[in-house]
Amino acid sequence: MHGALYVQGMEDAEGDLIAAVRQAVGSDCMIAASYDLHGNLSQRVVDNLDLVTAYRTAPHVDGEETRQRACKLLVNCLQMGIHPHMAFIPVPLLLPGERATTDVEPGASLYRLIPQVVQNDDVLDASILVGYTWADEPRAGASVVAVGTEPSAVRQAALRLAWAYWDRRREFRFSVPTGTVDECIQWALNVPESGVFISDSGDNVTGGGVGDVPYVLGRLIALDVPSAIYASIVDPTAVGICFRAGIGANVNLSLGGKLDTIHGEPLDVSGQVIALETPEPGNRQAVLQIDAVKAVITERRTAFTVVKQFQRLGLNLLEHKIVSVKLGYLFPDLRRIAPRALMALSPGAIYARIEELPFERVARPIHPLDPDMTWRPNRGVSLRPEESYE
Repeated sequence: MHGALYVQGMEDAEGDLIAAVRQAVGSDCMIAASYDLHGNLSQRVVDNLDLVTAYRTAPHVDGEETRQRACKLLVNCLQMGIHPHMAFIPVPLLLPGERATTDVEPGASLYRLIPQVVQNDDVLDASILVGYTWADEPRAGASVVAVGTEPSAVRQAALRLAWAYWDRRREFRFSVPTGTVDECIQWALNVPESGVFISDSGDNVTGGGVGDVPYVLGRLIALDVPSAIYASIVDPTAVGICFRAGIGANVNLSLGGKLDTIHGEPLDVSGQVIALETPEPGNRQAVLQIDAVKAVITERRTAFTVVKQFQRLGLNLLEHKIVSVKLGYLFPDLRRIAPRALMALSPGAIYARIEELPFERVARPIHPLDPDMTWRPNRGVSLRPEESYE
C-alpha cells in the first residue's frame, strides 16, 4: 500500500509561521528566507516575505551558500533602501527529487539559466523550486520566484524560467537504473563490480521516509546475497538489546516495522553483534551480522550519506557486493566511490512512482498525473506589491 498523509490543520504550516512573524514585526521590517529547492512555496508565504532564495543543487552542496546569499540580499536591500518586487509562478509539475537532480538533464541546463536572468540590479535573484511531492496538499509542486527592483524585469525573469521549466517537463526521468527491489538486487549480482549501491528509495530518510521499513533488508537475506551492507534501520529497542548483549553475542531481534506499520512489519532475524558505536549522544548504533548481510541499526532516524559514517563502524563499503542505503539519489561522497548505483522502487512513505499514488488534495490538473494538460505560465504569475502583507 502506498499513500500520503494529510494532517488536519497543517495545510500550509510555513505560511502560517511566516504570516505570524509578519504580524509580529509589522510591514516595515524586511524578512528574507532561504529554501531547500524541494520546498513547496505558497502564495501566503510569498505575500509575507520580501526576499526568497533557494538551493540550486540536488544533491545539495550549496546549503551554506544559499543562506549567505539570503543574508547578503537582505543586508544589501537594507543598506540601499530597496524594497524589492517579487514575482511568483507556481508551475503545475509534481516531481520526486530523484527525477529532478541538477547535475543531469534537464535540471542541469535549467539551473544554468538562473545566472542569465540575474544580470543586473533589475533582477537581484531568481530560484527554481522542484517542490515536495508527497505532501499531498494544494501548494505541493514546482515553482519559480524572482526578486528585483524593476517590476517588468522581475516578471520577465520569472516567466523565462517558468516557460523553460514547463517546456522540458517530459524530460524529467530517474538519473540511475530503476526497478523493483528484487530486480535491483539481481542486476547488482550480475555485474562484476563489488560495492554496487542500491537505494531503498521508498523509505529514504532524507526525503521524509520513516526509516524502519525492513523490506529491502529482508529481500537481501532471502535472496542469499554473497555479502552486503544495509544502512540502516531505526529501532531503539533492538539497539538496546545489542548493547546489553555486547560484541560477539548472538541475538534474536524483531527488527523495524514499528513506526511505519503501513508499508512494513517487523522482520524476525538472528545474528551476531559485530560493532557497537555511539557517534553522537542519543544515537547509539549497532551492526548485526545476519548471514552474509551486515545490518546497521540505529536509535534515531539516520541518513548514511558519507563514507566516514561507515568507517566508524568498521565497514569497508567496496569489500561487499551490495551496499543498500535508505536514500534516493546518492549524496556526493557516496557517489564518488560507487562503481554503480541503482534505485529500488521500494515500499515506503515516499514511494517514487508517484503516478501510482492516491493523491487527494494536490491542485489539479498537474503533470504527470494529468499528462495531457495544457498550461501557460503568464496565466499564473503573481507580482507581489508592497502593500500585500496580511
